[in-house]
Amino acid sequence: MSKRKLTAVASLAVVPLLALSACGGDNAAQDGDGVLVGLVTKTDTNPFFVKMKEGAQQAAGTSGARVQSFAGKQDGDNQSQVDAIENLIGAGAKGILITPNDSKAIVPSVDKARQAGLLVIALDTQLEPADAADATFATDNYQAGLLIGQWAKAKFTAEGKQAKIAMLDLNPNQVSVDVQRDQGFLEGFGIDVADKNKIGDESDPRIVGHDVTDGAPEGGRTAMENLLQKDAGINLVYTINEPAAAGAYEALKAAGKEKDVVIVSVDGGCPGVENVKSGIIGATSQQYPLKMAQLGVEAIAKFAQDGTKPQATPGKDFVDTGVTLITDQPADGVDSKDSAWGLENCWG
Repeated sequence: MSKRKLTAVASLAVVPLLALSACGGDNAAQDGDGVLVGLVTKTDTNPFFVKMKEGAQQAAGTSGARVQSFAGKQDGDNQSQVDAIENLIGAGAKGILITPNDSKAIVPSVDKARQAGLLVIALDTQLEPADAADATFATDNYQAGLLIGQWAKAKFTAEGKQAKIAMLDLNPNQVSVDVQRDQGFLEGFGIDVADKNKIGDESDPRIVGHDVTDGAPEGGRTAMENLLQKDAGINLVYTINEPAAAGAYEALKAAGKEKDVVIVSVDGGCPGVENVKSGIIGATSQQYPLKMAQLGVEAIAKFAQDGTKPQATPGKDFVDTGVTLITDQPADGVDSKDSAWGLENCWG
């Protein structure tokens, strides 16, 4: 098996999270004293959320807090997150960190928690509206998309190539993180969008189409297969995250097109950065889930101590935890770091 294939397979691996259930929470984290902080993630399998839990536990150790974790059964599972919030209110939590599966549908439950006196912080994905949470700690997802769009535009311009673009998004729910990355990429590539609050609201002939992946390898493969049937000449693939990118690569390889297509993505997980190193992914925007959760736990501990609420980054409606373009093919005018730097700062 080639190194390239080994790396792609590594991206498909699912990382288990011990002692975590979709509704029952992480029982081990319930032991001991200290401020109770709830961590409610989209799933318990994606390495991004595994690293987020690690960051929360690290911060708990230095902040006099304890963390109880919950997760949806799969991406898009709102009900398990509703149940988790109910459990945390009943358990006397002082605050909740949540990566919402449905940014709109979860708002009534978040309202209930805030009315009960809990500080609610969204991680990675803003609620809709954003001020439904007390704060958001997140990557600037629009900037993450913008960077890979700018890089792709510079590459295609330098090579004198006309793009045929496949857009591999998250799911049909128009989740804010999905919309922001998607629209950021399009702006970075120089494609006008009539409504920046929607996915698929553009008519540029360079876009072959959109399909959904659920942010998973199998979804990425199926979506890529669907779009290749629509136009076999696709040569640029935007993906919502690196697991979806790994699936897209497998579909391209099965069709004998992997050498003819540039893939760009967002995440910065270690398997994804390895795929940048091997050339499977051309460029990815690296984000920092451990930092999001660390800052979130510290903010809730501070709130429990003196009632202080976190303040957004100046000029933004959230606390920006940073993003870096990772590529081994640097483009003029686009700031980036190479895969060696990315591997030193990756997660998963």
